[in-house]
Amino acid sequence: MSTLSPARTKLALFALALGGFGIGTTEFVAMGLLPNIAADLLPGLNSVDPEAAIAQSGAVISAYALGVVVGAPTIAAFSARFPRKRLLTVLAIAFTLATVASALAPTFTTVLAARFLAGLPHGAYFGVAALVAASIMGPGKRGQAVAFVLSGLTISNVIGVPAITFLGQHTNWRVAYLAVAAIFALTTLAILWFLPWQQGDPSATVRRELGAFKRPAVWLALLTGALGFGGFFAVYTYVSPLVTEVTGASESFVPIALITLGLGMTLGNFIGGRLADRGAMRAVFILFGALAAAMTVLILTVHGVAGLLMGVFLVGGAAAALSPAIQTRLMDVAGDSQTIAAAVNHSSLNLGNSLGAFLGGVVIAAGWGYVAPAWLGLALCVPGVLCALAGWAITRNRPIEPHAHSVEENADLQMGASA
Repeated sequence: MSTLSPARTKLALFALALGGFGIGTTEFVAMGLLPNIAADLLPGLNSVDPEAAIAQSGAVISAYALGVVVGAPTIAAFSARFPRKRLLTVLAIAFTLATVASALAPTFTTVLAARFLAGLPHGAYFGVAALVAASIMGPGKRGQAVAFVLSGLTISNVIGVPAITFLGQHTNWRVAYLAVAAIFALTTLAILWFLPWQQGDPSATVRRELGAFKRPAVWLALLTGALGFGGFFAVYTYVSPLVTEVTGASESFVPIALITLGLGMTLGNFIGGRLADRGAMRAVFILFGALAAAMTVLILTVHGVAGLLMGVFLVGGAAAALSPAIQTRLMDVAGDSQTIAAAVNHSSLNLGNSLGAFLGGVVIAAGWGYVAPAWLGLALCVPGVLCALAGWAITRNRPIEPHAHSVEENADLQMGASA
């Protein structure tokens, strides 16, 4: 059992979730500001073909997502031995500096580069934070620990993203990113003040962490997450024009749609965490069915305001619920490679982010309209379920190997709390 007091436990978890809040804000705020970014960075194309300019601006989101894909396994593999409080502090500082660079970069190309750099710490932060939260919350609550850290990300879609989207629409998208940088600066201070010292894994090596990728079940879990979130981000990336061009609402209604989607994500995240603790694989199948149903509802009802809000709420909820289920599944099948398993889930989800933003832009640029990304999301559920089935088939007759960290995590925390 942890020796942290209840108050200190809450403050430590708050610090971890605050980082998730900042990450969610920096990752998702571009969705509502794509028209503003296109007008500023691609003025020539925007004056001739606004739809094409918005689609091209989706590369800002893809660049961040690709940074996550590259950074999560790389940083996790090389940093598993590092003390976790120190590592999280460094990652929060990196987020702050890269987000400031995103706001100040003068051209479309340099903004893309800055967003790529901003994405590098994403997966490692969530991975290490999930391990720290799991040690704080105790055995049998890994799914809920993952969900708690991710709660900052989902709550950002209720508060942070709509508020900063509103700020960016009424000032400048660059001001919006400076506001996000301020959140990361606060996260750095919260980690320094509230998080107990906790050692890394002294036996970890790069070879052992990367050994997770020798397991076919790990790759199939990653593909499952990428496909599921590819469909979600195909919708989320273009939610602003969906609201204004399909539903016919004003630009000022975009933050309301984002709040509604964020509420769905927040609720879905906690439901997914609890389902994952009862069986990660079972949860994945249930939640893919829920995501397909949610996409169908959105497609059928998006032309009315009430239908739009119901659709984005359900899509956000089903997609967010998948994340802790898939991350728990990855930790189940990764053996001793727990740090990289906890981090690389976010590579998978952000590969889905990049894939969804790209394919959503392709179907829009092809002239199929702004509802086409939802059809794409529905279609991607099929290969997602097939990958999940293949992963289940590989491991169903093999007992999941227990990893060696569950006891060590609590011991490390007790040592750090008493230090």
